[in-house]
Amino acid sequence: MTSTVPTLSAIETRVLGVLAEKQRTVPDSYPLSLNALVSGCNQKTSRNPLMELTDTEVQVALDSLKGYSLVMESSGSRVARYEHNIERVLRVPSQSTILLTVLMLRGPQTAGELRIASERMHNFADISSVEAFLDELAERPAGALVVKLARLPGARESRWMHLLAGPPAEQVYEAGATSAAAAPSEASLGEVAALKLNVARLESEVAALKALTARICTELGIGDVSDSSSAGDAA
Repeated sequence: MTSTVPTLSAIETRVLGVLAEKQRTVPDSYPLSLNALVSGCNQKTSRNPLMELTDTEVQVALDSLKGYSLVMESSGSRVARYEHNIERVLRVPSQSTILLTVLMLRGPQTAGELRIASERMHNFADISSVEAFLDELAERPAGALVVKLARLPGARESRWMHLLAGPPAEQVYEAGATSAAAAPSEASLGEVAALKLNVARLESEVAALKALTARICTELGIGDVSDSSSAGDAA
């Protein structure tokens, strides 16, 4: 297995986070069916941002994650079921996976918030224990998986953010922050997350439409309509 970190879309991040969460919170239902996974992605609690994903969008994300070996599909069942493979691919302990799970599902969090949000999956002894695993993730030789954000004005603690979907929009880190004005605001992070979600949604819809068009063309015994239109435009 490789420890290289792929850059995930907002939908892929949500799907991976839900699989990791449900493994520990509802083990009797794990691995998850597509329906259960969609419900977990769209639930209204413990999610930031909220999403309204379709079966097609989630399936496209699953196929992409399978290509990274981050998700595996179970065989031998009438209904396809899916499970994550984070520990083996990224080579991190289960405690680190739990912290990444919370960050993927809830957005940037302080170490104290992470400890509370992780309680259903793992009971960290204290905040220092959480910070120790976060430091390991940030200093990972194969590439950092989390980053400590600059402290917001008036905040007592710094927040942490996962890097599975790429670096923050404004790369301001705790050690390099020189002024409060340079810190990314809640609004800017939310706007970026919404834009990433919209782009990922459009990309998945285009991919699904292309696949449907190609299948219809094959069944009708005609050439790909998109190829024909492209040739006409060129002429």
